[in-house]
Amino acid sequence: MPNGERVGLRWRLRRTGAGSHRAAETRAGATTGAIQEREKAKARWRARRKAGADGDGEKTAGDESAAIATAGDRERRHSARRNSEPTSFARARGPHAPVPHRSPGKVTHVSEAAASSPPTVTAPARPRERASMVGLLLACHPVPTVAVTALVTALAAAAGRDAEGCALVGAAVLSGQLSVGWCNDAVDAARDRAAARTGKPVVAGRVGAERVALAARVALVACVPLSYASGPAAGTAHLVGVGAAWAYDLGAKGTAWSWVPYAVGFGSLPAFVAFGLPGRPAPTWWIVAAAALLGCGAHLADALPDLDADCVSGVRGLPHRLGPARIRALTPLPLLGATALLAYGRPDRAGRLALVGAAALAGAGALLGGRRPRTPFAAAIAVAAIDVALLLRRGTGIARPGSRRVRRSSRQCA
Repeated sequence: MPNGERVGLRWRLRRTGAGSHRAAETRAGATTGAIQEREKAKARWRARRKAGADGDGEKTAGDESAAIATAGDRERRHSARRNSEPTSFARARGPHAPVPHRSPGKVTHVSEAAASSPPTVTAPARPRERASMVGLLLACHPVPTVAVTALVTALAAAAGRDAEGCALVGAAVLSGQLSVGWCNDAVDAARDRAAARTGKPVVAGRVGAERVALAARVALVACVPLSYASGPAAGTAHLVGVGAAWAYDLGAKGTAWSWVPYAVGFGSLPAFVAFGLPGRPAPTWWIVAAAALLGCGAHLADALPDLDADCVSGVRGLPHRLGPARIRALTPLPLLGATALLAYGRPDRAGRLALVGAAALAGAGALLGGRRPRTPFAAAIAVAAIDVALLLRRGTGIARPGSRRVRRSSRQCA
């Protein structure tokens, strides 16, 4: 007889002792009782299914009895497995030893305390923090923030600022625009909720109003040294424009003078660039006036999409007093005025062609506005794009002619 079969025979002979007979009888009785209970539960379930449930109470009682029977059956099977283990393994395991869980391909030992305790689920913090950061970025009005920052930085490059100067201009303008955008959403949080503006990150719950207000204050504090890095006159001019924008957010937007902060804010940008040039030259008046008119046109165009929601929340600025029809008709006028100033401030053929094209677009928008209400707004955007292109073209004339020699020397050094 092989050695393995001899060892198995000795183990089976030890298992057939008196104690093993009693354990076998106990397991047989437990198995028979479990089978009987399961058959009774199945018979009750078939009877209820055939006759139909009389109410939720009977269905609940049946479910509870089936659950109790299933739990008892599971406990009996578990006891049977424990009794069927070799005695040496049961003694070595001890009262607090891990319970063996048998699976088809693997045996894993888990302690009874760990198996009885409920699993702890911890919500990941990083996705939530990432979503809050995305909401904060969306609350800064990213499109106008990026557009104004890119425009002023390009204007500084066209005026003759070197790479370091353009970087300082861009950082100062970006921090100022971030502070203005976050201030707007923090102040208007209650109005936006009342008007159900779900497109706003604060209303959608993507970021809290307190966090947006804190970000606005931090960006405003950072804007002060970044602005004065270009010089005292340049820093003062830029902070005057940022202060005008904050005044608009804090209450001026609900008055008939709501256009003034836009005019001051946009007009301060070429002054900021000019005062930052070597020699600190003063800006030319016609570029500052053209930028101010461009800001007035931007105010009318920006207020048009949110006109109804602003009226519901109680905002009564100049565009809200004019109404949508007048806004569409008047928006191209300040933009055409800006085009005329930029064209004749330094006359050339490109300026005259730009003025003719802007006038044609504005006229087409006014004529087609009755059939297509969105046409005047699209025409105003096109005229504004022409004004921006002219403003960049006139960048070398942003300062008065007396400082032309200084600008040339700055270009040679750059």
